[in-house]
Amino acid sequence: MLGLLFTGYSVREICRKLEINPKTFYDHIDQIASRCRRKLADIDARWINHAEQYQLTSNYRTLQPHSNNGVFWFATCDANSGYVLCQHTNYSLNDSPTTLTDHNAFQANCHIVPSDYSAENNNEVNIPTDDLKSRIDVKYQHILARNNIEDPLGNFASFSYPAVGALIRAPYTSYAHYLHILRSLTPSKRVSIYMPQDPVLRSAALTVCLPRIQTGNVDLMYVEQDEHWSDAEVSETIDVVLMGWWRDRWAVTRQPSGASKGICYLAGSNPNASHWLKTASTEQIDFYQDRFQLLFESFINEPRRKLRPAGIHPLLDIFRAWHNLCYQDKHGQTAAQRLGVTDVPMTLKCLLS
Repeated sequence: MLGLLFTGYSVREICRKLEINPKTFYDHIDQIASRCRRKLADIDARWINHAEQYQLTSNYRTLQPHSNNGVFWFATCDANSGYVLCQHTNYSLNDSPTTLTDHNAFQANCHIVPSDYSAENNNEVNIPTDDLKSRIDVKYQHILARNNIEDPLGNFASFSYPAVGALIRAPYTSYAHYLHILRSLTPSKRVSIYMPQDPVLRSAALTVCLPRIQTGNVDLMYVEQDEHWSDAEVSETIDVVLMGWWRDRWAVTRQPSGASKGICYLAGSNPNASHWLKTASTEQIDFYQDRFQLLFESFINEPRRKLRPAGIHPLLDIFRAWHNLCYQDKHGQTAAQRLGVTDVPMTLKCLLS
C-alpha cells in the first residue's frame, strides 16, 4: 500500500489493485501513522536529550496548493541534517465553524475561523525572483496588504471553507507550534531558529521565546536566499539596508555567480551578520515540504479532498517518519543518521514493525 502511495497512485487505483475498499485503505493509513508516531517519539527524545544546542528552521505553506481552503502546514526541522522535529496544520476535524465575524480573544472559540469568512484580497501578488532586495520589499507590501498582518489568509483572492471540520486562525497554530517545540527542548541549551520573512512566524517565535531572549540563549532571524545559492562559494561585501514598514535591518550579500542571500536578526545576543550568512538557512525545511507536495500531488489535490483535508494528516505523519528514518541522500545517509541518532537507514518494513 505504501509503495503504491509513494509512487503516485491514487486511492481509487490502490484500492482496485489491492482489492480493498476505501474505508479499509484509510483504516490502514491511520494504523501506519500511529506506528510511525511511536517510532519517532523515541528518536526525538534521544536527539533532544543529547544535543548540545538546537539549530532549527521553520516554514509554513498552504497544505493543498490548488484548493484555496485556507489550511496551512507549519513544520520545523534541524537546519543541518533536515530531521523534522514537528509539524502542525490549522485544521481541526473535531471542531465546528463559528459565526463570529469579528475576532474577540475573550470569547469562546475565538481561534476558529467563522464559516462566513470571505477572501479579502482582490488580486494575486506575484513575488519577483530576479532580485533578492526587490523580493523582500514586495513581500513586505504583500504582508501589509492583509487586514491582520499576522494572518496569511488575508492574502487569499478566493476562499472555500472546508466542508467538514473547522479552520483554526493561523496565528493560533503558529503560537501552538512554537510552544510545543520550546516545551520539548532542554531550557538550558541554546536555540537558533531560522524562518522565512513573515510575521505569522516572527510574532509567535518572539513571544514564545521571550524567557530565552531575556536569558540570552536564543537566536531568531529571517533568512531569504536564492535557489542557486552555494554555501561553498565565497561571498562579496555585506550590504546592510533597512527595509519595510518595520525598518528591519537586513544584511544582504551576493556571490560572484549572481546568487544572493539575506538575513534579518530579530532577537538574541549574537547579531553577527557574517556568521549567520554562512550558517543560517531554510533549505532543509523547504526541501522537506517541496518533496511531500511533489510525491503526493495527486493525493492532496484530488477534487473530493480539496474541502476534506483530514485524510492528509496521517500521511503527514508517515512521510515525516519516512523522511527522517528511510530517505537517503546522495551519500546514502538519512536525516537521522546525519543527526547522529541512528546508525543505519530503515526500510519501510522495519519502520512498520
